[in-house]
Amino acid sequence: MGNFSGMIGSKVVLDAALEHGTPFYLYDEQAIAGNCRRLLAMPNAYGLTVRYAMKANSNRSILKIISRQGLKIDASSMNEARRAAAAGIPYKDIILTTQEVPCDGEMLSLQEMIKSGLKYNVCSLRQLFNIGDFAAANKVALAIRIHPGVGSGESASRNTGDNYSCFGIHLYDLDKALGFAKEKGIVFDHVHIHIGSGGDPIAWRDNIDLELNIIERHFPDALTASFGGGLKVARMPDEEAADIEGLGRYAKERLEGFFQKTNRRLEMEVEPGNYVVALAGFIVTRVIDKKKTGGDGLNFLVLDGGMELNTRPLLYAARHPFYVVSKSGDLLYSDFDDAGGHSAGSYTAVPVGKCCETGDSQSLDSAGLNLPRKMAEPEVGDFFVIGGAGAYCSSMSPMNYNSHVQAAEVLYSPGGLQVIRRRQSLEQLMANEA
Repeated sequence: MGNFSGMIGSKVVLDAALEHGTPFYLYDEQAIAGNCRRLLAMPNAYGLTVRYAMKANSNRSILKIISRQGLKIDASSMNEARRAAAAGIPYKDIILTTQEVPCDGEMLSLQEMIKSGLKYNVCSLRQLFNIGDFAAANKVALAIRIHPGVGSGESASRNTGDNYSCFGIHLYDLDKALGFAKEKGIVFDHVHIHIGSGGDPIAWRDNIDLELNIIERHFPDALTASFGGGLKVARMPDEEAADIEGLGRYAKERLEGFFQKTNRRLEMEVEPGNYVVALAGFIVTRVIDKKKTGGDGLNFLVLDGGMELNTRPLLYAARHPFYVVSKSGDLLYSDFDDAGGHSAGSYTAVPVGKCCETGDSQSLDSAGLNLPRKMAEPEVGDFFVIGGAGAYCSSMSPMNYNSHVQAAEVLYSPGGLQVIRRRQSLEQLMANEA
Protein backbone atom coordinates (compact mmCIF):
# COMPACT_ATOMS: atom_id res chain seq x y z
CA MET A 1 0.00 0.00 0.00
CA GLY A 2 1.13 3.59 -0.50
CA ASN A 3 0.06 7.23 -0.33
CA PHE A 4 -0.43 9.68 -3.19
CA SER A 5 -1.00 12.93 -1.30
CA GLY A 6 -3.04 14.08 1.67
CA MET A 7 -5.39 11.35 2.87
CA ILE A 8 -5.67 9.55 -0.47
CA GLY A 9 -3.58 6.43 -0.95
CA SER A 10 -3.71 3.15 -2.79
CA LYS A 11 -5.85 1.54 -0.07
CA VAL A 12 -8.50 4.25 -0.41
CA VAL A 13 -8.40 3.78 -4.19
CA LEU A 14 -8.85 0.03 -3.84
CA ASP A 15 -11.69 0.35 -1.31
CA ALA A 16 -13.50 2.94 -3.46
CA ALA A 17 -13.04 0.92 -6.65
CA LEU A 18 -14.36 -2.27 -5.06
CA GLU A 19 -17.34 -0.40 -3.64
CA HIS A 20 -18.28 1.81 -6.58
CA GLY A 21 -16.61 0.41 -9.70
CA THR A 22 -14.46 2.40 -12.12
CA PRO A 23 -14.14 4.99 -13.49
CA PHE A 24 -14.86 7.68 -10.90
CA TYR A 25 -13.56 10.95 -9.50
CA LEU A 26 -12.14 10.81 -5.99
CA TYR A 27 -11.74 13.90 -3.78
CA ASP A 28 -9.91 14.49 -0.50
CA GLU A 29 -12.05 16.65 1.82
CA GLN A 30 -9.21 17.43 4.23
CA ALA A 31 -6.96 18.60 1.39
CA ILE A 32 -9.67 20.97 0.13
CA ALA A 33 -10.23 22.40 3.60
CA GLY A 34 -6.48 22.86 4.11
CA ASN A 35 -6.15 24.76 0.83
CA CYS A 36 -8.98 27.06 1.89
CA ARG A 37 -7.27 27.82 5.19
CA ARG A 38 -3.98 28.62 3.46
CA LEU A 39 -5.72 31.08 1.15
CA LEU A 40 -7.53 32.80 4.01
CA ALA A 41 -4.15 33.22 5.75
CA MET A 42 -2.69 35.26 2.88
CA PRO A 43 -1.11 38.50 4.12
CA ASN A 44 -3.35 41.50 3.50
CA ALA A 45 -3.52 45.15 4.44
CA TYR A 46 -7.15 46.11 5.03
CA GLY A 47 -9.11 42.89 4.75
CA LEU A 48 -9.24 39.89 2.44
CA THR A 49 -12.10 38.16 0.66
CA VAL A 50 -11.34 34.81 -0.96
CA ARG A 51 -13.88 33.66 -3.52
CA TYR A 52 -13.89 30.16 -4.99
CA ALA A 53 -14.14 30.12 -8.78
CA MET A 54 -16.80 27.45 -8.80
CA LYS A 55 -16.39 26.67 -12.50
CA ALA A 56 -13.39 24.59 -11.36
CA ASN A 57 -15.71 22.07 -9.70
CA SER A 58 -19.36 22.85 -9.02
CA ASN A 59 -20.44 19.77 -7.08
CA ARG A 60 -22.80 20.74 -4.26
CA SER A 61 -20.84 18.87 -1.60
CA ILE A 62 -17.59 20.53 -2.72
CA LEU A 63 -19.27 23.96 -2.54
CA LYS A 64 -20.50 23.23 0.98
CA ILE A 65 -17.03 22.18 2.19
CA ILE A 66 -15.50 25.35 0.76
CA SER A 67 -18.25 27.62 2.09
CA ARG A 68 -17.89 26.16 5.60
CA GLN A 69 -14.23 27.18 5.54
CA GLY A 70 -15.22 30.80 4.94
CA LEU A 71 -14.72 31.23 1.20
CA LYS A 72 -17.30 33.08 -0.88
CA ILE A 73 -18.26 32.28 -4.46
CA ASP A 74 -17.27 33.56 -7.89
CA ALA A 75 -19.92 32.40 -10.38
CA SER A 76 -19.41 32.47 -14.15
CA SER A 77 -23.05 32.03 -15.12
CA MET A 78 -26.50 32.61 -13.69
CA ASN A 79 -26.96 28.86 -13.38
CA GLU A 80 -23.75 28.64 -11.35
CA ALA A 81 -25.15 31.32 -9.05
CA ARG A 82 -28.37 29.30 -8.76
CA ARG A 83 -26.43 26.12 -8.00
CA ALA A 84 -24.46 27.88 -5.28
CA ALA A 85 -27.70 29.21 -3.78
CA ALA A 86 -29.18 25.69 -3.92
CA ALA A 87 -26.15 24.51 -1.92
CA GLY A 88 -27.16 26.92 0.85
CA ILE A 89 -24.81 29.79 -0.03
CA PRO A 90 -26.61 33.16 0.27
CA TYR A 91 -26.59 35.48 -2.73
CA LYS A 92 -24.75 38.10 -0.67
CA ASP A 93 -21.74 35.75 -0.76
CA ILE A 94 -21.83 35.37 -4.56
CA ILE A 95 -20.40 37.59 -7.29
CA LEU A 96 -21.54 36.98 -10.88
CA THR A 97 -18.89 37.55 -13.55
CA THR A 98 -20.32 36.27 -16.81
CA GLN A 99 -20.28 36.57 -20.60
CA GLU A 100 -24.08 36.16 -20.58
CA VAL A 101 -26.28 39.09 -21.58
CA PRO A 102 -29.61 38.29 -19.88
CA CYS A 103 -32.85 39.65 -21.29
CA ASP A 104 -36.58 39.27 -20.68
CA GLY A 105 -37.21 36.61 -18.02
CA GLU A 106 -33.52 36.09 -17.32
CA MET A 107 -33.07 39.82 -16.71
CA LEU A 108 -35.91 39.73 -14.20
CA SER A 109 -34.27 36.75 -12.54
CA LEU A 110 -30.93 38.59 -12.39
CA GLN A 111 -32.61 41.59 -10.81
CA GLU A 112 -34.15 39.38 -8.14
CA MET A 113 -30.73 37.85 -7.41
CA ILE A 114 -29.24 41.34 -7.06
CA LYS A 115 -32.06 42.36 -4.72
CA SER A 116 -31.16 39.28 -2.64
CA GLY A 117 -27.57 40.47 -2.34
CA LEU A 118 -25.76 39.11 -5.42
CA LYS A 119 -22.88 41.31 -6.62
CA TYR A 120 -23.10 41.89 -10.37
CA ASN A 121 -19.75 42.33 -12.09
CA VAL A 122 -20.42 44.02 -15.45
CA CYS A 123 -18.13 42.66 -18.15
CA SER A 124 -19.33 44.52 -21.25
CA LEU A 125 -20.90 47.81 -22.24
CA ARG A 126 -24.11 46.02 -23.22
CA GLN A 127 -24.38 44.39 -19.80
CA LEU A 128 -23.88 47.80 -18.20
CA PHE A 129 -26.44 49.52 -20.42
CA ASN A 130 -28.99 46.77 -19.77
CA ILE A 131 -28.67 46.86 -15.97
CA GLY A 132 -28.16 50.62 -15.73
CA ASP A 133 -31.71 51.81 -15.05
CA PHE A 134 -32.30 49.07 -12.48
CA ALA A 135 -29.02 49.78 -10.68
CA ALA A 136 -29.72 53.52 -10.61
CA ALA A 137 -33.33 53.16 -9.43
CA ASN A 138 -32.39 50.71 -6.67
CA LYS A 139 -29.14 52.46 -5.74
CA VAL A 140 -27.19 49.24 -6.33
CA ALA A 141 -23.42 49.57 -6.50
CA LEU A 142 -21.89 47.47 -9.27
CA ALA A 143 -18.59 45.72 -9.82
CA ILE A 144 -16.74 46.18 -13.09
CA ARG A 145 -14.31 43.84 -14.82
CA ILE A 146 -11.59 45.65 -16.73
CA HIS A 147 -9.87 44.16 -19.78
CA PRO A 148 -6.31 45.44 -19.34
CA GLY A 149 -4.92 44.47 -22.74
CA VAL A 150 -2.20 42.31 -21.17
CA GLY A 151 -2.46 38.86 -19.63
CA SER A 152 -0.75 35.61 -18.73
CA GLY A 153 -1.77 31.95 -18.73
CA GLU A 154 -0.35 28.45 -19.00
CA SER A 155 -1.55 28.40 -22.61
CA ALA A 156 -3.00 30.91 -25.07
CA SER A 157 -6.51 29.66 -24.34
CA ARG A 158 -6.04 30.35 -20.61
CA ASN A 159 -4.84 33.92 -21.08
CA THR A 160 -7.83 36.12 -20.28
CA GLY A 161 -6.22 39.56 -20.32
CA ASP A 162 -4.62 40.19 -23.70
CA ASN A 163 -6.23 41.37 -26.93
CA TYR A 164 -6.94 37.80 -28.08
CA SER A 165 -9.50 37.35 -25.30
CA CYS A 166 -12.76 39.24 -24.85
CA PHE A 167 -13.31 39.21 -21.09
CA GLY A 168 -14.27 42.47 -19.43
CA ILE A 169 -14.62 46.08 -20.62
CA HIS A 170 -11.47 46.99 -22.49
CA LEU A 171 -9.61 50.13 -21.47
CA TYR A 172 -10.49 51.44 -24.94
CA ASP A 173 -14.18 51.51 -23.90
CA LEU A 174 -13.67 52.58 -20.29
CA ASP A 175 -14.56 56.24 -20.91
CA LYS A 176 -17.90 55.15 -22.40
CA ALA A 177 -18.65 53.00 -19.36
CA LEU A 178 -17.69 55.72 -16.91
CA GLY A 179 -19.65 58.35 -18.83
CA PHE A 180 -22.79 56.20 -18.80
CA ALA A 181 -22.36 55.46 -15.09
CA LYS A 182 -21.96 59.15 -14.26
CA GLU A 183 -25.06 60.04 -16.28
CA LYS A 184 -27.12 57.40 -14.45
CA GLY A 185 -25.60 57.96 -11.02
CA ILE A 186 -24.17 54.43 -10.87
CA VAL A 187 -21.35 53.68 -8.44
CA PHE A 188 -18.61 51.13 -9.07
CA ASP A 189 -17.35 50.04 -5.66
CA HIS A 190 -15.59 46.87 -6.82
CA VAL A 191 -12.93 46.72 -9.57
CA HIS A 192 -11.78 43.40 -10.97
CA ILE A 193 -8.99 42.33 -13.34
CA HIS A 194 -8.25 38.66 -14.01
CA ILE A 195 -5.37 38.09 -16.43
CA GLY A 196 -5.43 34.30 -16.83
CA SER A 197 -5.07 30.86 -15.30
CA GLY A 198 -1.78 29.41 -14.10
CA GLY A 199 0.37 32.13 -15.61
CA ASP A 200 3.62 33.76 -14.57
CA PRO A 201 3.56 34.91 -10.92
CA ILE A 202 5.54 38.00 -11.98
CA ALA A 203 2.71 38.92 -14.35
CA TRP A 204 0.24 38.38 -11.48
CA ARG A 205 2.24 40.85 -9.38
CA ASP A 206 2.42 43.33 -12.25
CA ASN A 207 -1.37 43.13 -12.53
CA ILE A 208 -1.66 44.41 -8.95
CA ASP A 209 0.25 47.55 -9.86
CA LEU A 210 -1.71 47.98 -13.08
CA GLU A 211 -5.06 47.63 -11.34
CA LEU A 212 -4.22 50.03 -8.53
CA ASN A 213 -3.18 52.64 -11.09
CA ILE A 214 -6.50 52.19 -12.90
CA ILE A 215 -8.45 52.48 -9.63
CA GLU A 216 -6.59 55.62 -8.64
CA ARG A 217 -7.27 57.30 -11.99
CA HIS A 218 -10.84 56.20 -12.67
CA PHE A 219 -12.65 54.74 -9.65
CA PRO A 220 -12.92 57.12 -6.69
CA ASP A 221 -15.70 55.05 -5.08
CA ALA A 222 -13.90 51.69 -5.22
CA LEU A 223 -13.76 49.81 -1.93
CA THR A 224 -12.47 46.46 -3.22
CA ALA A 225 -9.65 45.56 -5.61
CA SER A 226 -10.10 42.04 -6.99
CA PHE A 227 -6.86 40.71 -8.46
CA GLY A 228 -8.56 37.65 -9.95
CA GLY A 229 -7.48 34.04 -9.66
CA GLY A 230 -5.22 31.90 -11.77
CA LEU A 231 -2.85 31.04 -8.90
CA LYS A 232 -0.58 28.39 -10.37
CA VAL A 233 -0.61 24.90 -8.86
CA ALA A 234 2.12 22.32 -9.33
CA ARG A 235 0.39 19.26 -10.73
CA MET A 236 3.71 17.68 -11.77
CA PRO A 237 6.93 17.16 -9.77
CA ASP A 238 8.92 19.55 -12.00
CA GLU A 239 6.39 22.39 -11.74
CA GLU A 240 6.58 25.26 -9.26
CA ALA A 241 3.41 26.48 -7.57
CA ALA A 242 2.62 30.12 -6.95
CA ASP A 243 3.93 31.45 -3.64
CA ILE A 244 0.63 32.75 -2.30
CA GLU A 245 2.21 34.08 0.87
CA GLY A 246 4.73 36.03 -1.20
CA LEU A 247 2.03 37.32 -3.54
CA GLY A 248 -0.03 38.31 -0.51
CA ARG A 249 2.89 40.23 0.97
CA TYR A 250 3.44 42.05 -2.33
CA ALA A 251 -0.25 42.97 -2.58
CA LYS A 252 -0.24 44.11 1.07
CA GLU A 253 2.72 46.42 0.45
CA ARG A 254 1.12 47.88 -2.64
CA LEU A 255 -2.24 48.44 -0.93
CA GLU A 256 -0.51 50.14 1.98
CA GLY A 257 1.37 52.33 -0.49
CA PHE A 258 -1.92 53.13 -2.21
CA PHE A 259 -3.34 54.26 1.14
CA GLN A 260 -0.34 56.47 1.87
CA LYS A 261 -0.71 58.07 -1.55
CA THR A 262 -4.51 58.45 -1.71
CA ASN A 263 -5.76 58.03 1.88
CA ARG A 264 -8.00 55.21 0.60
CA ARG A 265 -8.08 51.74 2.13
CA LEU A 266 -8.95 49.01 -0.35
CA GLU A 267 -9.99 45.50 0.60
CA MET A 268 -8.19 42.80 -1.35
CA GLU A 269 -10.05 40.02 -3.16
CA VAL A 270 -8.82 36.89 -4.96
CA GLU A 271 -10.84 34.21 -6.75
CA PRO A 272 -8.86 30.95 -7.11
CA GLY A 273 -10.33 27.74 -8.44
CA ASN A 274 -7.41 25.47 -9.26
CA TYR A 275 -5.60 26.23 -6.02
CA VAL A 276 -8.58 25.13 -3.94
CA VAL A 277 -9.39 21.76 -5.51
CA ALA A 278 -6.98 20.68 -8.28
CA LEU A 279 -4.52 18.66 -6.20
CA ALA A 280 -7.29 17.29 -3.98
CA GLY A 281 -8.83 15.28 -6.83
CA PHE A 282 -8.02 12.05 -8.67
CA ILE A 283 -9.55 10.05 -11.51
CA VAL A 284 -9.55 6.32 -10.85
CA THR A 285 -9.67 4.12 -13.95
CA ARG A 286 -8.91 0.49 -14.71
CA VAL A 287 -6.63 -0.86 -17.44
CA ILE A 288 -8.92 -2.79 -19.78
CA ASP A 289 -6.53 -3.50 -22.68
CA LYS A 290 -2.93 -3.13 -23.83
CA LYS A 291 -1.84 -2.50 -27.42
CA LYS A 292 1.32 -1.75 -29.39
CA THR A 293 1.75 -0.15 -32.81
CA GLY A 294 4.48 -2.38 -34.21
CA GLY A 295 8.06 -3.06 -33.21
CA ASP A 296 9.10 0.58 -33.29
CA GLY A 297 5.70 1.93 -32.29
CA LEU A 298 4.15 2.98 -29.01
CA ASN A 299 2.75 1.06 -26.09
CA PHE A 300 -0.85 1.99 -25.31
CA LEU A 301 -2.75 1.39 -22.11
CA VAL A 302 -6.48 1.42 -22.82
CA LEU A 303 -8.35 2.71 -19.77
CA ASP A 304 -12.06 2.52 -18.99
CA GLY A 305 -12.15 6.32 -18.91
CA GLY A 306 -10.33 9.03 -20.84
CA MET A 307 -11.17 12.33 -22.49
CA GLU A 308 -14.79 12.16 -21.31
CA LEU A 309 -13.35 12.37 -17.77
CA ASN A 310 -10.41 14.69 -18.39
CA THR A 311 -10.19 16.75 -21.55
CA ARG A 312 -7.37 19.02 -20.34
CA PRO A 313 -4.58 17.12 -22.17
CA LEU A 314 -6.51 17.45 -25.44
CA LEU A 315 -7.41 21.11 -24.88
CA TYR A 316 -4.15 22.40 -23.42
CA ALA A 317 -1.53 19.63 -23.70
CA ALA A 318 -1.85 19.71 -19.91
CA ARG A 319 0.17 17.21 -17.89
CA HIS A 320 -1.22 15.23 -14.97
CA PRO A 321 0.64 12.90 -12.59
CA PHE A 322 0.10 9.18 -12.99
CA TYR A 323 -0.11 6.39 -10.41
CA VAL A 324 -0.28 2.64 -11.06
CA VAL A 325 -2.01 0.52 -8.43
CA SER A 326 -2.21 -3.26 -8.58
CA LYS A 327 -5.44 -5.20 -8.33
CA SER A 328 -4.51 -6.00 -4.73
CA GLY A 329 -3.97 -2.33 -3.84
CA ASP A 330 -0.16 -2.05 -3.99
CA LEU A 331 1.27 1.20 -5.31
CA LEU A 332 3.46 0.12 -8.24
CA TYR A 333 4.34 3.57 -9.57
CA SER A 334 3.98 7.24 -8.73
CA ASP A 335 5.31 10.23 -10.67
CA PHE A 336 6.21 11.67 -7.28
CA ASP A 337 8.17 8.63 -6.11
CA ASP A 338 10.32 7.24 -8.90
CA ALA A 339 12.37 5.18 -6.45
CA GLY A 340 11.98 2.80 -3.55
CA GLY A 341 10.27 0.05 -5.50
CA HIS A 342 8.06 2.39 -7.51
CA SER A 343 10.51 2.92 -10.37
CA ALA A 344 9.32 3.06 -13.96
CA GLY A 345 12.27 1.11 -15.31
CA SER A 346 12.41 1.25 -19.10
CA TYR A 347 8.68 0.89 -19.78
CA THR A 348 6.90 3.76 -21.51
CA ALA A 349 3.29 3.97 -22.58
CA VAL A 350 0.50 6.31 -23.60
CA PRO A 351 -2.67 6.02 -21.48
CA VAL A 352 -5.74 6.38 -23.70
CA GLY A 353 -9.48 6.10 -23.19
CA LYS A 354 -12.18 4.16 -24.95
CA CYS A 355 -13.58 6.97 -27.10
CA CYS A 356 -13.42 6.73 -30.89
CA GLU A 357 -11.08 9.71 -31.10
CA THR A 358 -7.31 9.77 -31.63
CA GLY A 359 -7.12 12.69 -29.23
CA ASP A 360 -8.58 10.55 -26.43
CA SER A 361 -5.24 10.48 -24.66
CA GLN A 362 -4.01 11.51 -21.24
CA SER A 363 -0.56 12.42 -22.60
CA LEU A 364 -0.34 14.75 -25.59
CA ASP A 365 2.28 17.28 -26.64
CA SER A 366 1.54 20.82 -27.83
CA ALA A 367 1.13 19.56 -31.40
CA GLY A 368 -1.54 17.06 -30.32
CA LEU A 369 0.71 14.01 -30.74
CA ASN A 370 0.76 11.15 -28.27
CA LEU A 371 3.64 11.49 -25.84
CA PRO A 372 4.80 8.26 -24.13
CA ARG A 373 5.41 8.51 -20.38
CA LYS A 374 7.62 6.37 -18.15
CA MET A 375 5.81 4.22 -15.60
CA ALA A 376 5.70 0.74 -14.13
CA GLU A 377 4.02 -1.64 -16.56
CA PRO A 378 0.53 -2.49 -15.31
CA GLU A 379 -1.45 -5.61 -16.06
CA VAL A 380 -4.98 -5.64 -17.43
CA GLY A 381 -7.23 -5.14 -14.42
CA ASP A 382 -4.80 -2.94 -12.51
CA PHE A 383 -5.85 0.58 -11.58
CA PHE A 384 -4.51 3.66 -13.34
CA VAL A 385 -4.97 6.87 -11.35
CA ILE A 386 -4.72 10.38 -12.79
CA GLY A 387 -3.84 13.08 -10.27
CA GLY A 388 -4.40 16.83 -10.22
CA ALA A 389 -7.96 16.18 -11.31
CA GLY A 390 -10.02 18.10 -8.77
CA ALA A 391 -10.37 21.17 -10.99
CA TYR A 392 -11.60 21.54 -14.57
CA CYS A 393 -11.97 17.80 -15.12
CA SER A 394 -15.46 16.81 -14.02
CA SER A 395 -16.81 20.32 -14.68
CA MET A 396 -15.37 20.52 -18.23
CA SER A 397 -15.86 16.93 -19.35
CA PRO A 398 -17.49 16.05 -22.70
CA MET A 399 -19.11 13.36 -20.61
CA ASN A 400 -21.57 11.82 -23.07
CA TYR A 401 -19.33 11.52 -26.10
CA ASN A 402 -19.81 8.09 -27.68
CA SER A 403 -22.79 7.82 -25.30
CA HIS A 404 -20.55 7.12 -22.33
CA VAL A 405 -22.26 8.00 -19.08
CA GLN A 406 -21.15 10.65 -16.61
CA ALA A 407 -18.85 9.16 -13.97
CA ALA A 408 -19.58 9.09 -10.26
CA GLU A 409 -17.87 11.45 -7.82
CA VAL A 410 -16.70 10.09 -4.47
CA LEU A 411 -15.54 12.10 -1.46
CA TYR A 412 -13.08 10.75 1.08
CA SER A 413 -13.22 12.32 4.53
CA PRO A 414 -12.31 11.15 8.05
CA GLY A 415 -15.75 9.56 8.15
CA GLY A 416 -14.98 7.37 5.14
CA LEU A 417 -16.14 7.26 1.52
CA GLN A 418 -19.28 9.02 0.36
CA VAL A 419 -20.81 9.23 -3.12
CA ILE A 420 -21.48 12.91 -3.85
CA ARG A 421 -22.71 12.31 -7.40
CA ARG A 422 -24.09 9.02 -8.59
CA ARG A 423 -23.02 7.51 -11.91
CA GLN A 424 -25.37 8.52 -14.69
CA SER A 425 -27.53 5.84 -16.26
CA LEU A 426 -28.15 5.40 -19.97
CA GLU A 427 -31.81 6.22 -19.31
CA GLN A 428 -30.80 9.55 -17.77
CA LEU A 429 -28.55 10.26 -20.74
CA MET A 430 -31.54 9.86 -23.09
CA ALA A 431 -34.19 11.37 -20.81
CA ASN A 432 -34.56 14.72 -22.59
CA GLU A 433 -34.62 13.36 -26.13
CA ALA A 434 -37.93 13.90 -27.89
